[in-house]
Amino acid sequence: MPRQTYLIGLIGAGVGPSLSPALHEREADHLGLRYLYRLIDIDVLERPATAVGDLVRAARDLGFDGLNITHPCKQHVIAHLDALSPQAAELGAVNTVVFEDGRAIGHNTDVTGFAAAFTRGLPDRAMERVVLLGAGGAGAAVAHALLTLGTGRLTVVDAVPERAAALAASLDLHFGEERAHFAPADTLTAHVTEADGLVHATPTGMAAHPGLPLPEELLHPGLWVADIVYRPLETALIRAARARGCAVLHGGGMVVFQAVDAFRIFTGREPDADRMLAHFTEITDQETAMRTAYGA
Repeated sequence: MPRQTYLIGLIGAGVGPSLSPALHEREADHLGLRYLYRLIDIDVLERPATAVGDLVRAARDLGFDGLNITHPCKQHVIAHLDALSPQAAELGAVNTVVFEDGRAIGHNTDVTGFAAAFTRGLPDRAMERVVLLGAGGAGAAVAHALLTLGTGRLTVVDAVPERAAALAASLDLHFGEERAHFAPADTLTAHVTEADGLVHATPTGMAAHPGLPLPEELLHPGLWVADIVYRPLETALIRAARARGCAVLHGGGMVVFQAVDAFRIFTGREPDADRMLAHFTEITDQETAMRTAYGA
């Protein structure tokens, strides 16, 4: 008889506002599963990102069936896993861990999550020149998705130039020379001015890291803008880009579609992506209504 109960967790910093528990548990309810999704916040525990290995081992010992991994642990966790899926190994980043026969297996659902969200939210957009802000675990996943979707030339910019250079080099090895290159932050103006699109993949804009990741005046009507941050859904970047006439894509779609793929990995069952997307919209609409009612 197929399993009916699951214990899943999320390890990361500042994960208290995450909607992953609600997304996973509601879909499990529809499928008749008993599914508990728990948050493991390294900020609350006062542990560094490098402690993720200890937390993974503790979760396995406590009987968890799987874990989602988020900022800033997606790359640190790799050294503590027994095996990686081909895509996770290629990316050098893991956002989903499943425990199988005592082994911890790492996967990455961010690539397919972003690709699905982009295809639905910004269809038929020009993609010859795209700028990516952020070369961490999420940035690497987004980069692979963009190049797979047909981006001609991807410019990677990061606060740590060496990290951007390393990502661009690995992308060229996989997708072909001259498909990706890194650029110093002080050249951002020139690259954004010439770009068809901009994707933001850093923590800036999250509730704990408010603000804009680039000067607002760089945003122009010929540019589409995608943000992977979803808490808040309406980030400062999304607001500024919309006000300046850009087509925009918030981070909600990516979080839903990566959750769809993670749920499938955890349970072996096929979730309903449209139902999960509708549930996400319902939750965020309710939150918006409450903020409006209380003047927040």
